[in-house]
Amino acid sequence: MKNFWNLIKREFALFYQNKVLLILFLGAPILYGVLVGNVYKQGKVTHLPIVVVDEDRSPLSRQLIDMFNESEVIYVSDVLPDAFKANETAMKSEATVVVHIPRGFASDVNYNRSTELTLFVNASNTLTSNYAMMAVNVCAGTLKAGIQIKAQEKKGVPAYIASQQYEPFKTTIIRQHIRSGNYLYFMLPGVLLTVLQQVMMLGLALSFASEFERGTFKELVDRSSNVFVLILIKIMPYLLMSIGIYALYYGYSVYYRMPLHVEGFAFWGASILFLLAVCFIGILVSIAIPSQLKATEILMVIATPSFIISGFTWPLSQMPTWVVYIADMIPLTHYLQIFRTMLIEGGAAEYVRGSIWGLAIIAIVTFVASVVLLQMKIRKVKS
Repeated sequence: MKNFWNLIKREFALFYQNKVLLILFLGAPILYGVLVGNVYKQGKVTHLPIVVVDEDRSPLSRQLIDMFNESEVIYVSDVLPDAFKANETAMKSEATVVVHIPRGFASDVNYNRSTELTLFVNASNTLTSNYAMMAVNVCAGTLKAGIQIKAQEKKGVPAYIASQQYEPFKTTIIRQHIRSGNYLYFMLPGVLLTVLQQVMMLGLALSFASEFERGTFKELVDRSSNVFVLILIKIMPYLLMSIGIYALYYGYSVYYRMPLHVEGFAFWGASILFLLAVCFIGILVSIAIPSQLKATEILMVIATPSFIISGFTWPLSQMPTWVVYIADMIPLTHYLQIFRTMLIEGGAAEYVRGSIWGLAIIAIVTFVASVVLLQMKIRKVKS
C-alpha cells in the first residue's frame, strides 16, 4: 500500500512538472466556462436587422415599421420602395427577414378586406431567422388586432368580446437558402469545416516541434536554410491533402442531397487564404513551442471553442466585444461567414470583403512571425 501511495505522489509530481498541462488542466475549465458563458449570456437573440419593402407608403405602413423598431428582437435596417434590390440589401446588412408590405395595404385593412404580408426568410441560420420571423408576426398581429378591436368597440361591441373577434394578417413565409427546412443543410458544413481546421492545426503542430525533439532540425537546415522553402515544405502536404478533404466534403453534399454550387474563383481564392491562415498558425506554434505535446495542447485550446464563438450558430452581434475580438483572430470565424454567404446564400464576394481581409491579416501576421522565429532558430543552429 505504501508503494501504491508513493506511485500516486510520483504521478502528481510529474503532473505539476508539466507547466503547459497544469495550465490547461486548471485553466481550460475556467477559460471555457467564462468564454461560453459570455457567448450565450443573453439567453435570447435581440436587435436583429430586417429589411422592409414598403410599397404602400401610408401612415399605417409607417406605423407597422415603427412597431418593428420598438421590438426588442428586431429593428428595420433599411426601408425600400420596391423589391428590386431587396435581396442584395439584406445581404449587406445581414438581415434575416425581408418584409413586403403590398400596395393598398392601408385601405385593405381599413375596409376590412383581406390583406397579406409576405416574409422572405433567410433560413441559412435557423436560429436568427426564426426569432426575427416570430417577432415580425407578433408586431403585425398586434397592429391588426388593435385596429379591429377599436373598430368593433366603435360599433358598440364590448371590449372583452371585441378582443376575441379579430382576424390576424395573413402572412406568406418564403424560406430561402435552405432546402425544405433541413437542419442538416445548416449544420453539416459548419461542423466539417471546423474539423478541417482542427486536424490541420494539430498536424502542423508537429511539423517543426518534431524536428526539434528528435534533434533532426540541424540536418534539415543543412539541406536547406531558406526559411521560405522550409515553411513551404512543411505546409505543402497539408495543402495538397486538403484538396482531397474538399472533394470528400463535396461527396457528402451529394450523398445527403444538398449539393453546393460554386460560381467563379472568389470562393476558391478565399478557401486557399483560409488554408494558408490555418497552416501559418500551426507552423508558428510549432516553431515557438519545441515540444510536440505542448504545441498540440496549445493548438487544441485554440481549436476547441472556435465553432462556438465563430458566429455560425449564435450571432457575433449577440456576444460581448472581447469575445468577438477573440473570434476575429480565428480563421474559421471569417471562413464560415464566407461559406454561408457565397455558397448557401449565393452572394457575391463584395458582401464578405471584411471576412476576406480578416483571413488575409491572420495569414500575413502569422507568416511574418513564423519567418522571423524560424530565422532565429536557424541562426542559433548554425552558430
